[in-house]
Amino acid sequence: MQEKKQTVFKTPDITRMQEVVINPRTKIYIAIGADPEEARSRYWARQDAKGKVLLSPKKPVLS
Repeated sequence: MQEKKQTVFKTPDITRMQEVVINPRTKIYIAIGADPEEARSRYWARQDAKGKVLLSPKKPVLS
């Protein structure tokens, strides 16, 4: 039998990261010295991509 490996997930230490406020309800943490504007634009690009449909839905056939 194979032994199941335990997944070890180490939570990042946010005290060593810089906080970027996206809007009053959303904050993200990035590496110290990284560009906050770049982080904001990447965040919004990902959020915009979530809402888009990659394939257009099929139109119903009218008879």
